[in-house]
Amino acid sequence: MNSKVYSVTEATLKLEYYCSYQERCHQEVVAKLYDLKMIPQAIDMIIVHLIEHNFLNEERFACSFARGKHRIKSWGKIRIVNELKFRKISQYNINTALKEITSEEYLETFHKLAENHWETMREANVIKKRKKFCDFLLRKGFESNLIYEKVKELEL
Repeated sequence: MNSKVYSVTEATLKLEYYCSYQERCHQEVVAKLYDLKMIPQAIDMIIVHLIEHNFLNEERFACSFARGKHRIKSWGKIRIVNELKFRKISQYNINTALKEITSEEYLETFHKLAENHWETMREANVIKKRKKFCDFLLRKGFESNLIYEKVKELEL
């Protein structure tokens, strides 16, 4: 465990670095400051400093998060929204973040992921295969209507 005591200046520099190499949400930064054993007044001062100097920007975090999780992990909008809510991101910023993903890109990712998963599934029982397929795409956060339409299309 880290027992070093940090001054506000040291903690501020540490957090500037922490925020500069990856976008962070307020919740992650506050948790990090508590790990550094900072008192609430110091935490507030540091958070204000980070926001004023553009190290911490919740809208930028939400947009970066949505883009990255969609493009790299192929998450659907439902999963992205739930993960952002879990990180206490405002509804306004969530809506802004979802605009980062065009509907063309979203559907292309969905169809590619669905078709690839369907082809690679090794399940002989059609009912079990359908259930596993739907569960996979629901876990990824895609809308059920999209999934059920795709199942019908792929079963033909």
